[in-house]
Amino acid sequence: MEIHPITPDDIVLTKSTATVVPVDQISTVFGSDSIDLVSKPLGSRILAFSDEWFAAAENLTTPTPPIRKPGVFTYAGAWYDGWETRRHNTAPFDWVVFRLGVASGRVKGVEIDTAFFNGNHAPEIAVQGCFASDDREEEIKSPEFADWETILDRQECGPSQRHAWLLPGETGKQYTHVRLQMFPDGGIARFRLFGTVVPVLPQAVGKVFDLAATVNGGVAVSCSDQHFGTKDNLLLPGRGVDMGDGWETKRTRGVHVDWVIVQLGIPGQVEKIVVDTAHFRGNFPQKVQVFAAQKTSDGKAPAHEDHDAWTQILAPTKTGPDAEHEYSRDVLEEVSGKTYAFVKLVIIPDGGVKRFRVFGRRG
Repeated sequence: MEIHPITPDDIVLTKSTATVVPVDQISTVFGSDSIDLVSKPLGSRILAFSDEWFAAAENLTTPTPPIRKPGVFTYAGAWYDGWETRRHNTAPFDWVVFRLGVASGRVKGVEIDTAFFNGNHAPEIAVQGCFASDDREEEIKSPEFADWETILDRQECGPSQRHAWLLPGETGKQYTHVRLQMFPDGGIARFRLFGTVVPVLPQAVGKVFDLAATVNGGVAVSCSDQHFGTKDNLLLPGRGVDMGDGWETKRTRGVHVDWVIVQLGIPGQVEKIVVDTAHFRGNFPQKVQVFAAQKTSDGKAPAHEDHDAWTQILAPTKTGPDAEHEYSRDVLEEVSGKTYAFVKLVIIPDGGVKRFRVFGRRG
């Protein structure tokens, strides 16, 4: 199905001046230059909530789409893959407080999915944020905490559907914690907070760190295919739990390559590359190849087909199953004294990669 770009006819202005993003445009609007700042695999934490009688608040940040189990009941009632509170809330709203999975971030947009909540969905939602040190978490958890400011004001929600709002331009505001409000009660399946990372980078210029990591501001901006697992998983912390939290492409036949382009959190000089195929045992790539590109005038990554912009820094190299493959300067090329802002991982011909690390120094 062809996806058309957003046009003025697609956009509905709300009273907050946030724009409603059509469902078929959510991945386009938020998928290339932002990440989910409250993603569970990224390390976000739920600090407190007002209630979770029917279904747990922790389900809100599950990275996979919601599922349904008709006819399955728990002690509290019907089983739901989301957050659901009691009826007849006497307070103005129910709420959940989150610590972002990164040091801090700027918010670009919000997604609320009420999948399978029909008749018990949240009628309205809002999102608040604050910037505060972690040693204030006891204060932040309290319903009386007064330092919240509005990120997205009250928006109407419908039953069993995805909703998304694009905020009116990044204001430069940084947040460390957010509070999701639900007026007055009900159920929400998933909560996504799209934005960009404001990392805490090493002070020492010569310090080697992962330039591509999401927590350091790295973003997977585009890829050839992500049929079984998304490109964003490549830059997450840790080695994951199974094949489901890596990047995996379709099977192909004949001559073929797949690729992913990563914008580094900060331009740097590459010292080492790690390609981790953890849990990919019969579907790992046969070979990997890595290219790099310098900072562009518009700040955007070169296209995959722009061969003149890309410099090979790792020639096609054999990989193996379920292992971390490290490539240091003894095998890397064109990295000495050069500063790069983008890298491109090519897998030959297809397959799955769990994590992609680009260790280096600031440029």
